[in-house]
Amino acid sequence: MKIAIGSDHAGYALKKTVYAWLEKQGHEVNDMGTWSEESVDYPDYARKVAEAVARGEQDQGVLLCGTGVGVSIVANKVRGIRAALVFSPDIASLARQHNNANIMCFPARFTDGETIEKSLDNWFAAEFEGGRHERRVAKIEL
Repeated sequence: MKIAIGSDHAGYALKKTVYAWLEKQGHEVNDMGTWSEESVDYPDYARKVAEAVARGEQDQGVLLCGTGVGVSIVANKVRGIRAALVFSPDIASLARQHNNANIMCFPARFTDGETIEKSLDNWFAAEFEGGRHERRVAKIEL
């Protein structure tokens, strides 16, 4: 699977860990920045990831910032994106099953690599349930 990953400076260190884990799992990972802990603006990187997923250049996306909130807000402004703020493996499963989320957003200051890895495992393993959720997801699109 092709996975776009991005972060701001607060998520940079954890992004490196997640990037290595994703590659080890056999995914093709596209790091869309940032590449240091120097202060940057999270919308720049969240938008790059979201647009790449929306255009179909990447299958899924992973974003990190201090709280995960900022990157999720930005990503969800891109048509076709359903970005979920994830802080546990169960939320990751439900984000796929009920919302067909195509980007996972993580709070780098409030989570750890192990939680993110388990969350991504659950997200990749889960399938969109459709049914009543299909109707609801369709209402998200403008």
